[in-house]
Amino acid sequence: MIPFMEEERVLLDHYSQSADNMKQYTNVALSLQKRIRVTRMEERPDDAWYDFALRQLRRGEVRFYRVRDFLTGDWLFKTCTDKEIGKVLVKAVKCPPGARFSQLEGNTMVFQRSTFEGMLYDIISLTRADEKDQLSRKVVDQVEEVPAIIRENYKITPYEEATGKRAPGKHWVTLTSAEDEKALITLFLLERAWTLSRVTPEERIRALEREQVQKQRVKVKEIDTGHVWTCPICGSGFQFLHVEREQARTHKLKKQKKP
Repeated sequence: MIPFMEEERVLLDHYSQSADNMKQYTNVALSLQKRIRVTRMEERPDDAWYDFALRQLRRGEVRFYRVRDFLTGDWLFKTCTDKEIGKVLVKAVKCPPGARFSQLEGNTMVFQRSTFEGMLYDIISLTRADEKDQLSRKVVDQVEEVPAIIRENYKITPYEEATGKRAPGKHWVTLTSAEDEKALITLFLLERAWTLSRVTPEERIRALEREQVQKQRVKVKEIDTGHVWTCPICGSGFQFLHVEREQARTHKLKKQKKP
C-alpha cells in the first residue's frame, strides 16, 4: 500500500497517441482549472475487485482519489485498471450530501479500449433528476445535447468509429487517454454530477468571486509596537507590527525605510 499526498490540479491534458497524431482537444478555462482539484491518496499496484458486467473477480491496479469540485463539493473516487482487457472502472465511493448526489454513491462509469491507440471510450449518458429528485440517465442522441464543457475539452466521436462496431441506441462517445485517470474522474463529474447541480458553474464562480471580494474588504489594522528587529547578518531593520482583523490577531515584520 503506497500512500500519495501530492495534490495536483486537474488540467485535463489529453494527448492522442493514435497513428493520425490526433490534436489536443483539451483546453479547460483557467477559472475551472483552479477550482477542480484531484488528489491521489493511495495506490495499490496489485489488488482485486468484482466486475459485475463480466460477473467475475478481476485483478489489476487500484487507486483512490480525493476530489474537491467547486460546483458540487467533495468526493472520494476509486479507479480499477484492468490492462488485460483494456478497461478502467471509475467508482464514486463517497459523494457530497444531498438527495441527488447521495444516489450517485457506488455508481461506476466504465471506460473501454477504443480503436484509437492509447484512448478509452465512454458512451455519453447524462444524469437527470425529476421533481422528486429521482435520478435517471439518458444516452445522448445528438452531439448538440452534449454539454459544452465536454464538447470543448474532450474528443467526441461516433460509437461506430470508436469501437468498429454497431449497436442500437449507442451514438456518441468521448475519447480519453488511458493514462489520464484524473480526466476520467472529471468526466464522471461532468456527466453524472454537474447535470444535477441546482446552480450553473458560472453562477457558482460569481458567488465565489463575491465571497473573495468580501474577504478582501475586511478591515485590517496595523499597529507599530515600537520594537525594531535588526538582522545580525546584513543589518537591515524591521518594524514589529501587531495586526488586527475581524476575528484574528497576527504579527508581521515590515522593513524600515532608509532615511
